[in-house]
Amino acid sequence: MRFIITLRVNARKFGRLLPLNYQYEMSAAIYKTLSSCSEDFAAWLHDNGFKTDEGKQFKLFTFSRFNIPSFRILRQSNQLELLSDQVFWQISFLSENSTQTFIGGVFENRVFEIGNRDSKVQFEVANIEILPPPEFHETMCYKALSPISVSFRDGRGRDCYPRTPEEFANADWVKERLLVNLLDKYSAFYGEDFQGESFLDFSVLTEPKSSLVTIKSGASAETKVRGFMCQLALNTPPELQHIAYESGLGELNSQGFGCLGLM
Repeated sequence: MRFIITLRVNARKFGRLLPLNYQYEMSAAIYKTLSSCSEDFAAWLHDNGFKTDEGKQFKLFTFSRFNIPSFRILRQSNQLELLSDQVFWQISFLSENSTQTFIGGVFENRVFEIGNRDSKVQFEVANIEILPPPEFHETMCYKALSPISVSFRDGRGRDCYPRTPEEFANADWVKERLLVNLLDKYSAFYGEDFQGESFLDFSVLTEPKSSLVTIKSGASAETKVRGFMCQLALNTPPELQHIAYESGLGELNSQGFGCLGLM
């Protein structure tokens, strides 16, 4: 289930500056909000999520970057200045339990902060809209609302990402990894393997733009994740289209990667 949340900027509290890398803080805000409604569910989602028989774990939700009508990037300080008084945020859950929690009003009238010690913004939830699910077909056209990340482990155990937009758009390993990821999510959610013909292909409709995102900036566990923003036509069975749209395409969806919007 997909939600569009309208957030009102309360500039009087902290101001209008966000760090350029704010995705991790958005994820933390979701967990904090869920825990205020159901501590047991939020703890289970954070610690376990959904598991395949092989032990792979998935949170099965994703979210967009903020849609900010007017902003300014401050390169020297790595900050984002919000010039508009409202921003829009899409959050999508595959889990029925989590959607019921949301419908119960977990975000209604909420006030929360996103940012770090140097730049932080307080937001007030002004409106929540539930988007009706689309009808899924083998070929769907999407735009990335947050970077699509896909990787493999090399012989030294390091995460390797596509090095160029061309590699992201054309490499067979990228499509293979995206398909395996969707099949694993399907298995984790439904408790059984996908029984139909499994395939995945995509073609980019716009030039992919590389985005290097810092997770847990400034902490000892800081990591950098590369993703790509673009519009694409995705060809895969409708059941897997549903998984991709509701829970995200690619990896690290619960940290704000792979959120797709319909074109």
